[in-house]
Amino acid sequence: MEQNILIIGGNGLVGKTISRILKSRNPHVTVFIGGRKGGKTDKDLKIDVTDPSSFKIISEKKIHLIILSVNDKEDHVLRFAIDHQIDYLDITKPTPALVKAYDIAQKSDVNSRIVFSSGWMGGIVPGLVNTLSDSGDINEVKLFVYYSVKDLAGESSAHFMAENVAVPFVHYKNDKPVSIRHFLDTETFNFSYGIGHRSAYNFDVPDLYILNKVERISDVSVKMTYNSKFITWLLGAFQYLRIYNILSLKERKMIFGSSGNGDQAVFEIVVDDPSGQKKLSLQSEKGQAELTALSAVLHTEELLRNPHENKVYFSHQLHDPLSLMAQLNAYDSININVKS
Repeated sequence: MEQNILIIGGNGLVGKTISRILKSRNPHVTVFIGGRKGGKTDKDLKIDVTDPSSFKIISEKKIHLIILSVNDKEDHVLRFAIDHQIDYLDITKPTPALVKAYDIAQKSDVNSRIVFSSGWMGGIVPGLVNTLSDSGDINEVKLFVYYSVKDLAGESSAHFMAENVAVPFVHYKNDKPVSIRHFLDTETFNFSYGIGHRSAYNFDVPDLYILNKVERISDVSVKMTYNSKFITWLLGAFQYLRIYNILSLKERKMIFGSSGNGDQAVFEIVVDDPSGQKKLSLQSEKGQAELTALSAVLHTEELLRNPHENKVYFSHQLHDPLSLMAQLNAYDSININVKS
């Protein structure tokens, strides 16, 4: 059966990577690229997420699945997908936007698969968490993120940090939200893959919400460190002194907007359950964009391959956890290590 997939934001770094991986693994699939400027081929569609009148071509091209890889603040694409019964996979939303979009979807009459995949690295963390507990009775999850400024990165994550660094967010303790700020509350963690001991600081990713509200884990926290110890310290000092509060958005974008030519991305999941503590370490040798795109492709392949019922999902809910981990581990630039 013919499958037409549209990647909105397909001209960005992650969108291009999704397209490359998806087409290399699924040559039978027709991939369209949506962007504000259109393009030179009949597979390049002129679509502006701020202008729903530009969505008419989605119906004309008989799109079966929309992958959203660009910020859609008003959720126009989500509403269009629901109204036109088109499968939808969103990898873009920071926590506040995800909560808002999820609420919209939950209150709608959904007759397609609506999938939110906005957690860390394409929404794979909750699935990997569920590989670490035999009982399913998890007391606490800690996520530690290693971010390299040398990594080849797109604009979206940098812009999110610039917009939100001075805004408090929450992690969860004893099943209650605790208000905190980015880059405070040092915790030393021994990272794998040759990184070693680093100071890690508060960081907001949607997995905080997903693990607590959806997976019902009472204690959830996320901390990040940069490849440069000085940068990590400096970002914390700026927050402690409340310098972000007085900087303009343009100045904050300059702080977070660096991108290199490529480096590894690493995250580590520490799970506590009644049997003790377990740790899963994941390394993407080709960086964040490659892992995020691969995750989006795995979710897409699952939607294409299996008849999941029409309803709202978080992406990890599509997969058997061990199967998801095996598929990630089989990719040539991904390394996973589990320790009890």
